[in-house]
Amino acid sequence: MVGVFERVYETGPVFRGEPHDTARHLSEYVSLDAELGFIADHRDVMAVARDALAGMVQAVLARAQPAVRALEVAVPEVPPSIPAIHFAEAQRLIALDTGESLEDQYDLAPAHERWLGEWAQREHGSEFVFVTGFPMRARPFYTHPDPVRPEFSNSFDLLFRGLELITGGQRLHRYEDYLAALDAHGQSARGYEPYLQAFKYGMPPHGGFAIGLERWIARLTGAANVREVTLFPRDMHRLSP
Repeated sequence: MVGVFERVYETGPVFRGEPHDTARHLSEYVSLDAELGFIADHRDVMAVARDALAGMVQAVLARAQPAVRALEVAVPEVPPSIPAIHFAEAQRLIALDTGESLEDQYDLAPAHERWLGEWAQREHGSEFVFVTGFPMRARPFYTHPDPVRPEFSNSFDLLFRGLELITGGQRLHRYEDYLAALDAHGQSARGYEPYLQAFKYGMPPHGGFAIGLERWIARLTGAANVREVTLFPRDMHRLSP
């Protein structure tokens, strides 16, 4: 829809396919998704994500003061420019501090997210930090690679108080690039033809992000388990009506 409307959003359910059983995961959650066209790269998406988050905080302050007081919520301040660190640099700093060997790691472990949250608070006075440039092998095939270092991606995670809150990035937009990406992943384009038609006939450079609603509320209120802020939690052990 970006090719038609340029900026689109949706609020809808997401169903998790992989096994999980943690205090931060649900089998079904609500996702706040946004996509925007005519971008230069993922940094344009990060700027919009920052503004969206700031608007959410402002809405909490304006509309939910009784709940904020009752729950003693520490409402965060979203800085004008959220600090950002490249994945490779984040790995270097974590390994230097902890002595861990992270050479074969292509994503952030929960402990590493917490470490980065503490680092952002200590070094930048921010409860938020962007981690950019995740390895391509850790991202979906439609993620746009970094033109300078193609082993890394034009993607990001936003951590809030040491926990991943937002995932986003720049998407591929050229039809030929999709064919090459699918081939590199050993997949046939035949099964993707309906999806690929939009790119075959023209799509602007674009990207987007997704915010997990329940995870946002859990982190905002300080809940120890995302189920505490979910009306009808569904996970591996329960299926609410």
